[in-house]
Amino acid sequence: MTDEIRRGLPAPPALGAAALPSGTYEGQVVLVTGGGTGLGKAIAAEFARLGADLVIASRRAEQLMAAREELAAVPGAGRVTAAVCDIRDPERVAEVFDAAQAASGLPDVLVNNAAANFPSPAEDLSPNAWRAVVDITLTGTWFMTREFGRRHLAAGTGGSIVNIGASYAWTGGPGFAHSAAAKAGVKSLVETLAVEWGPYGIQVNGLVPGLFPHADMTEDIRGGLERAAPGAADARQPALRVGAPRELGWAATFLASPYARFVTGHTLVVDGANWQRRSVAGPEVVPVRTQLGRGPFTPSP
Repeated sequence: MTDEIRRGLPAPPALGAAALPSGTYEGQVVLVTGGGTGLGKAIAAEFARLGADLVIASRRAEQLMAAREELAAVPGAGRVTAAVCDIRDPERVAEVFDAAQAASGLPDVLVNNAAANFPSPAEDLSPNAWRAVVDITLTGTWFMTREFGRRHLAAGTGGSIVNIGASYAWTGGPGFAHSAAAKAGVKSLVETLAVEWGPYGIQVNGLVPGLFPHADMTEDIRGGLERAAPGAADARQPALRVGAPRELGWAATFLASPYARFVTGHTLVVDGANWQRRSVAGPEVVPVRTQLGRGPFTPSP
């Protein structure tokens, strides 16, 4: 029997290509949480390339200031404002919107990208660990969304929200009970608020990334990839490749654009069909503790 020919999905256009017409976001203000690193910065870059004024928010001032310089250098970018913010604090969230309005105007687009996560067997999660992830990923997203919605409702203006989600909001996430529960809540906000705020011109969508390696990946995530498939992440994707961060940015700029005004309440998964992959014969079940290299469970005193 001859070997099958497997090509996978084509590579994306080169970095610097735009998915929408030049200037699509000129005169628009886009606020991205977690915009100082990783996928948040990649998303912000694609809005900048299309002419947006950016406001990037993050808890880490040093990374945020470096990202501001990098994003300001993107061809086509408008003004770039950096705001140090812990999105778990509603007063600080309000201050970030005040700063955005003072610098560029009320944000027209909000990208809720900031989140927290780390792998752990559910039985090992402490109350503080649970709260840390849920408070940032779900409650922080809600505080940002609420502030955006209330300001637009008061002003009588429309806008667009894009919540970054995760596919285990549908499937559950063994090893990530805290994050999966929080992301399920984020997905529910998309579907709820799209109906509540649609009459006022506010669209709400979700965007789920697959595997998009980038320089700012945490050691936990990078280590998990190596344990699962040392040096072979491409071969474990139906697309036979991983994603390029700019591909997620292109999806975000579309969802928030004038070309997607009738798309709301939808969560778009950009992962090369990886989350839908199933084996003809299911693989052997390996407990999460074993996958994470943990020993037998021992209750804390």
